[in-house]
Amino acid sequence: MSIEKFGEWIRESNNIVFFGGAGTSTESNIPDFRTQDTGLYNKNHKYPYPPEVMISHSFFIQHTRDFYDFYKTNMVYKDAKPNDAHKTLAKLEEEGKLKAVITQNIDGLHQKAGSKNVLELHGSIYRNYCMECNKKYDLDYILNTDNVPKCKVCGGIVRPDVVLYQEGLDMEVLNKAIWYIKNADMLIVGGTSLVVYPAAGLVDYYNGNKLVLINRDETPYDNTADLIIHDSIGKVLKNAVER
Repeated sequence: MSIEKFGEWIRESNNIVFFGGAGTSTESNIPDFRTQDTGLYNKNHKYPYPPEVMISHSFFIQHTRDFYDFYKTNMVYKDAKPNDAHKTLAKLEEEGKLKAVITQNIDGLHQKAGSKNVLELHGSIYRNYCMECNKKYDLDYILNTDNVPKCKVCGGIVRPDVVLYQEGLDMEVLNKAIWYIKNADMLIVGGTSLVVYPAAGLVDYYNGNKLVLINRDETPYDNTADLIIHDSIGKVLKNAVER
């Protein structure tokens, strides 16, 4: 029943916004952070520091080489392919129904699937820049550097344009996300536990009556949602749109 209802709402809506987290990409074999055994926070790795320390601003500054070793091994999945969730959202955008994808992911899979209006709250592995002169570099430049990537122009450290722990979100991106959510007639939230702020608080800006949560586990927003589906996000989106 819930998939049918979801499909009906999609048909009726013309200003849909999707807000997604790590669970959107797990079906593309990119591990999330918190899942038991497979999540990044629960995996064994060779360092004496927890992952949330290793992808923090202070660790990046103090242990840049170790940061890159961890980052390239655990945060970059260049060969990952878009799954049914990414593809279905791109299709909805093409049809004019979906106005924006707001994502906490840094993997660029929404763009690979064909989505155009993607607001990346936490940045992207595909954008990198020199901290001194701001020269831009692609992902291959990072991956093909053995130690710490340095700028060819000024020798400064090149860093990924991703938001690390202890760093604030880009206010321009955040404000755009708020605007889209405020104006949406339907908000689909998928693959996020809604516990990481300020991103999780974005849901509070939605004013409509079609808040759909698709997540395998319960979230703190389950009691405010208009429809909750605990299942695979790719399968749910694909089935609802096909109906």
